[in-house]
Amino acid sequence: MTKKITDLEKKKNDYEKKLNKYTDEYNDANNSYNKLITIKKEYDDLLRCLEDKRKQYDKEFNNYNKKKEKALSSKNKLDLSKKDYELMCNYENRKKLFKKPVLTNLFIEVTSRCNAFCEHCGSRCDAKQQGEEIEAEYLKKTLKEIADKYDASKVFLDITGGEPTIRKDLFDIMKYAVSLGFKWGMTSNGMLITKSVMKKIEEAEMSTVSISIDGLAETHEKFRKVPNSFPRILKAIKMLQDSPVVKIVQVTTVVNQRNIDQLEEIYQMLLDNGVKYWRVVNCDPIGRANDNSNILLSVDQYKYIFDFIREKQAENKMTAITYGCSHYLGLDLEKTVRQNYFFCMAGLNVGSILSNGDIFVCPNVPRRPELIQGNIRKDSFVDVWEKKFKPFRSEELRANPTCKKCKHWKYCGGDSLHTYNFDENKPNICLKEIF
Repeated sequence: MTKKITDLEKKKNDYEKKLNKYTDEYNDANNSYNKLITIKKEYDDLLRCLEDKRKQYDKEFNNYNKKKEKALSSKNKLDLSKKDYELMCNYENRKKLFKKPVLTNLFIEVTSRCNAFCEHCGSRCDAKQQGEEIEAEYLKKTLKEIADKYDASKVFLDITGGEPTIRKDLFDIMKYAVSLGFKWGMTSNGMLITKSVMKKIEEAEMSTVSISIDGLAETHEKFRKVPNSFPRILKAIKMLQDSPVVKIVQVTTVVNQRNIDQLEEIYQMLLDNGVKYWRVVNCDPIGRANDNSNILLSVDQYKYIFDFIREKQAENKMTAITYGCSHYLGLDLEKTVRQNYFFCMAGLNVGSILSNGDIFVCPNVPRRPELIQGNIRKDSFVDVWEKKFKPFRSEELRANPTCKKCKHWKYCGGDSLHTYNFDENKPNICLKEIF
């Protein structure tokens, strides 16, 4: 009996030990559970706090965005107001020049002969053109007269053609011009610039040059009708860049239907050849381009050109990428794709001597008899500049009813003179559709 009681007590002790063990485990589990409940509550509280913070930050961010958009809108309005003001100043300056013109750029078309036959040529030049090419003596006499009357260092000579380097006495004339105090630059197709020509260029102290490249090799040669010329042009550019005398070597590309899809490749090719200055212009409906109207651009292609220029300007891989001086582009584009605001300077700051000696404005302007102002064979350029040029020193030349009603009239003035349709009294190009 005693043994049974002992066994029962032993079992009881075992059960109590197990019960205590299970009780401890239960209490531990319960404590862990309670801790988990507490952690979950803390987690839920944190989530609610984070959500409240997110809502607060979203609200603050939206308020910031609204303020930013408002500030940006105000800035854009201020920028446009500033441009509006600057363009009005430009207009007032133009009116002053109507009364008192200042000759700053004189184009001298030294020849109408050219070794190329470009599809877009505004002057319709070719190798066969001879004409009455103005003699060197008259050019020198005129340059001396201008230097005596004005400060020659403030009148830049832009030498054009045809292809200027065809003229054999070109560098003799330009040496004389430099001796009078003039600085000069040249527009060339680059095909005839050899080492011997480079020597003459440096002796005549040419300071700037613009070389035409209108596409990659095959496109350029077809467009200008001169096979195997492209390597010579690149070689000429290299020699000009290496010259200690020539300060600016610019490439000009006339964008047209033949090359617009090559702009990116042309850009890379120019970078590869060390070009720092690139002038990108549209093909205008003048001269031979009127016979090849299929090369002219569409509105969307104009937009593409302006976007392309701004994109490449932002890359900052060249010293200057710019659109040409022609055409009013509207408030948004003016002074973005080029450094200056548009106004047509023909007869105000710009005059020219054509290859036959005629006294004129920009050589690309239609050479209508009523617009020719004289001839240096018989007239004093200074007298003509100061006493004639009346059609170009008034708004009336391009004051057609449509343009005068336009809100951009003061800034545009009927657009560029070289693309004005004098027969129909309206501009052949108006970029309102773009801006």
